[in-house]
Amino acid sequence: MSMHAIFLTILLSPLVGAIGAGVFGRWLGRSGSHTITISSVAVSTLLAAYVFYQYIFAGAEGYNATVYTWMVSDGIHFEAGFLVDRLTATMMLVVTFVSLMVHIYTIGYMHHEEGYERFFSYISLFTFSMLSLVMSNNFLQLFFGWEAVGLVSYLLIGFYFKRESANQASLKAFLVNRVGDFGFLLGIALVVGYFNTLDYVEFFHGLAAQKDTTIAFGDTQVHMLTLLTMLLFVGAMGKSAQMPLHVWLPESMEGPTPISALIHAATMVTAGIFMVARLSPAYELAEGTLNFILLTGASTALFMGLLGIVQNDIKRVVAYSTLSQLGYMVAALGVSAYAAGMFHVLTHAFFKALLFLAAGSVIIAMHHDQDIRNMGGLAKKMPITYAALLVGSLALIGFPGFSGFYSKDGILLALDAANTGTAQLALVMLMLGVFVTAFYSFRMFFIVFHAPESEYVRTHEIHESPWVVTVPLIMLAIPAMLFGAVFVEPLLFGDMLKDSIVVLPQHDVLAAVAAHGSSALDMLMHGLLALPTWLALSGVALAWYLYIHRPALVPMIARRLSGAHSVLRHAYGFDRFNDIVFVSGARRFGDFFSRITDSRMIDGWIVNGTANTIAFLAQKGRAIQTGYLYHYAFIMIFSLMGLLAWALW
Repeated sequence: MSMHAIFLTILLSPLVGAIGAGVFGRWLGRSGSHTITISSVAVSTLLAAYVFYQYIFAGAEGYNATVYTWMVSDGIHFEAGFLVDRLTATMMLVVTFVSLMVHIYTIGYMHHEEGYERFFSYISLFTFSMLSLVMSNNFLQLFFGWEAVGLVSYLLIGFYFKRESANQASLKAFLVNRVGDFGFLLGIALVVGYFNTLDYVEFFHGLAAQKDTTIAFGDTQVHMLTLLTMLLFVGAMGKSAQMPLHVWLPESMEGPTPISALIHAATMVTAGIFMVARLSPAYELAEGTLNFILLTGASTALFMGLLGIVQNDIKRVVAYSTLSQLGYMVAALGVSAYAAGMFHVLTHAFFKALLFLAAGSVIIAMHHDQDIRNMGGLAKKMPITYAALLVGSLALIGFPGFSGFYSKDGILLALDAANTGTAQLALVMLMLGVFVTAFYSFRMFFIVFHAPESEYVRTHEIHESPWVVTVPLIMLAIPAMLFGAVFVEPLLFGDMLKDSIVVLPQHDVLAAVAAHGSSALDMLMHGLLALPTWLALSGVALAWYLYIHRPALVPMIARRLSGAHSVLRHAYGFDRFNDIVFVSGARRFGDFFSRITDSRMIDGWIVNGTANTIAFLAQKGRAIQTGYLYHYAFIMIFSLMGLLAWALW
């Protein structure tokens, strides 16, 4: 079987499963629908594992080929094709593996839900869309995958379409992403306009000739590549939920928990990180864009993490941790540490999927009650879920030895090595984010598992979830513990992504980091004594003190800091601002234009006014037509005298 056929099978197999469950689900039934979709994704996962082995361990050469040419217009080829290298191979394996775990988990979670077949069709289609994005070799296919994951996420977030809140959340996600995608589309338009191609490789080859090109806006000259990369990053801000385009992601919790794991772990939200890493040759030539990316990521990491402190919905706590961790990845991109950012994408995929699915296991046991205040004392009742959530939380806070430790410390070390004022400011924000992450993560953990049992827990039967739920937890817990230690050296300091990522020598901060130790053991020994570890432990200790040892202090502190608490409860007012300025503002503009422009100007003045004017003139004209000959002769004589006078004058 050729590599070309393998790539096609990996891409199209989930699509076949989606069509099977979506079109024929009524006849296949529940078991048939989940069998065909899980089988199709399993095929993709096994083949992706083979491709990963070939590219990472067997040294296979990069693959770049066109599959189908849609059309050629003015020399520009609109094509579908594959660009598979080590970066792509790694993303393919992570996407398919996490998707497979989510598919299996869904059997248990959605067992009693309506639309069971439809849900399996959607998540399989989501997998196809994400694979299309990461395997593309051109901007057209990238945009197709980009929009396809947005469309399917709209369907999945609004899966419970009978709930008004789910419909609003899906519409919000769709519209906010359209804002980012408007910038993304303008960026692609600049690629076509200045490089006359949609192909990645041709675009990269043309960068040297265009690196000093400027665009005139009146008397102002703007660096073309800075504008191009900035517009593309606006798209990434929408997909990867960076401030201020982050507001859709917490609302996406209205969808079922399996899709929360799929969207928030290795797929849609990491598309922006992958896109910037893939286009690193262009971003390396846009210093201004890199600084903007750095500050955007650091701000998102800190300020979104703070919001996790006041959340009581277990899924929303994990959702805000996703926002915060995406900020870390974006900050890494801002100092050209693309490998560190992608490393965190990969470790995050495992431990965040683990956290969401473990949270879903708790929700199943609580009969779909998601409020952590109604939980407590679940450690003995749900030992496997307890262990899974503990592993995921330790990986999230970057506890030494867990996967998240290596990738997060790699980012912090990269920012420290950047040695610029902007990087140092971002480093301080990310260091504070380490403490905040540990605090809100273990606040949730301690309340759910170690706080006194709530009345709800005492009066309901709570037990461990079935094997279709717990097996994916165990399978995800293994890489959440081990992936970082195994891949830290080749990913951060080795040549695993060297053929996929371009870094200018003056921007190579990871080379400076490697000089102080480039093995997992070196990082572990450094991390045990480093500030981030102590900040994380301090956050865990404070969470234990406030929510287990002295819980009576919590409401007192909330009252004392009522102003700050209110700001956090209202999420800094982003939603309020958007509602007043954009939603209500758009309605007011629409009402104004309806009353003034449409009704008064167009209908009143132009349409009806034209008709009324003609009617008025016609009425006056009728008075001239008397029917008497001497009236007409009199008008003709005086008209002739007027013409003669005008000619003589």
